[in-house]
Amino acid sequence: MATSFDAREKACACTVRMIYTIDPLCDPRWPTFLDWHPKASVFHSRGWLEALRRTYDYQPVVLTTCGPDDGLRNGVVFCRVRSSLTGSRMVSLPFSDHCEPLVGEREGLPDLLAALRDERKKGGWKYVELRPVASDLGVFPDLSKSQSVCWHRLDLHPGLDELFRGLHENCVRRKIRRAIRESLTYEEGRSDSLLRRFYHLMVLTRRRQRLPPPPLAWFKNLVACMGETLNIRLASRGLRPVASILTLSHKTTLVYKYGCSDQQFSYLGGTQWVLWRAIQDAKARGLQALDLGRSDWDNPGLIKFKDRWGAAQSTLTYWRYGSAAGQFASRGWGNRTARWLFGHMPTGLLSATGKLLYKHVG
Repeated sequence: MATSFDAREKACACTVRMIYTIDPLCDPRWPTFLDWHPKASVFHSRGWLEALRRTYDYQPVVLTTCGPDDGLRNGVVFCRVRSSLTGSRMVSLPFSDHCEPLVGEREGLPDLLAALRDERKKGGWKYVELRPVASDLGVFPDLSKSQSVCWHRLDLHPGLDELFRGLHENCVRRKIRRAIRESLTYEEGRSDSLLRRFYHLMVLTRRRQRLPPPPLAWFKNLVACMGETLNIRLASRGLRPVASILTLSHKTTLVYKYGCSDQQFSYLGGTQWVLWRAIQDAKARGLQALDLGRSDWDNPGLIKFKDRWGAAQSTLTYWRYGSAAGQFASRGWGNRTARWLFGHMPTGLLSATGKLLYKHVG
């Protein structure tokens, strides 16, 4: 009979508290551990970690209190980010909306956090950052609040008709009907053609936001590493791509990770239609939740867009050992001069800038 999660964690808690490090890309216990841990997400998965390693050379490591001859019962995964531009640090995890420490109750967490505090000092890391979903880490000494973000999650247990009625009438339901009436074409998959058209829209969107796009290599590596758990969904008018989203699935959750569009065709409702198609697909597959991801509080437009889908809104708090300064990724390159430059760069230069900078901002 399989041992329950809490029972296995308590068994580990009875041992002497030594801290071990493992490589989640090589250790065969890691995928098995993720399969049974109730709080594991797509961001803990080998595919996500391998894409980070291939694209940005971030080295993943897991800290655990369970020895090499034991089954894994707890673990906190990090990437080592080495940068001469923004400082070297350990992040759990770069470019990930959240990454819950995978522990049972509280038995293993204090030991792992103490080890992280010591590792920061010993390794000379600028800081160590954790991005939990539910863990209240503010009760632990020396941890400081790094950032708070808005997070949306939609419960998919209701039927499709009820979910549709929960959408905003003017801004979502009417847009979906418009897209159908306009006979937009819909495609999904992981082909090079879909990826190329998705990335074209991504560059347009980031230019509109006055930010560089993530490098194309990141999305190519996600496609290669995530396999069938990744889907690119694209709406087109004739041969013209107008809106696209990239989704990931893990266990019973569908994750809306990236969205992009051609603003001049926003009146057609392409974004709302492809997201609704994703919800229909998730329901058909028996998935139970749609993770709409994080939004910065200074982006009220994105927060309102997600509110209009009937999703529950909550706050994620990120915590650090060490420097509590704001992240370069969102706020450091958000000054007016940088935004103006990004908004006026030629497309090729804007993409090259993203390729240069993103590895420093995870």
